Amino acid sequence: MVQIPAKTLTLSEFLDLPETEPASEYIDGHIIQKPMPQGEHSVIQTELAPAINFVVKPKQIARAFCELRCSFGNRSIVPDISVFAWDRIPRKENGGVANVFSIAPDWTIEILSPDQSQTKVIKNILHCLKHGTQMGWLIDPKEQSVFVYLPDQPTTFYEELGTQLPVPEFAKDFNLTVGGLFSWLLE
Repeated sequence: MVQIPAKTLTLSEFLDLPETEPASEYIDGHIIQKPMPQGEHSVIQTELAPAINFVVKPKQIARAFCELRCSFGNRSIVPDISVFAWDRIPRKENGGVANVFSIAPDWTIEILSPDQSQTKVIKNILHCLKHGTQMGWLIDPKEQSVFVYLPDQPTTFYEELGTQLPVPEFAKDFNLTVGGLFSWLLE
């Protein structure tokens, strides 16, 4: 994680800046660049978003987005995967997906990268929960574990391969075990 030294900016000033690669986030008036995703992170993100969409998108229940900027609650973050219930996806007048998402996702999923601050990622998940997100996942490829965050409930931890991972109610037809998630790293 690279913190770009600069004067404290407003969210509006930050959003007027050009995008960076990898993405930068706006947190507490500061710009913090996300680390460049590496192999394990990329594999999980590349497999998980389509797996979720395969179940929820055809029935117009929800849609998973990768690396989508979400700006809300005076913060602008880019979760690895953001899942929005279908009726909450911001739309243009023609019904197409809007470019600007000024709301929290319904389900936020972060995949921990080497050298990434777990504390920073958890703070983003908690910020999402504070602003209406139903569930947050923090996936740790190195430890092959998943932390699940829910509003006003204790954090739960999953590492047993056969354990079914909890999902938000709207995605109840999406089934994935810890072993299934991490098996993508062996393909």
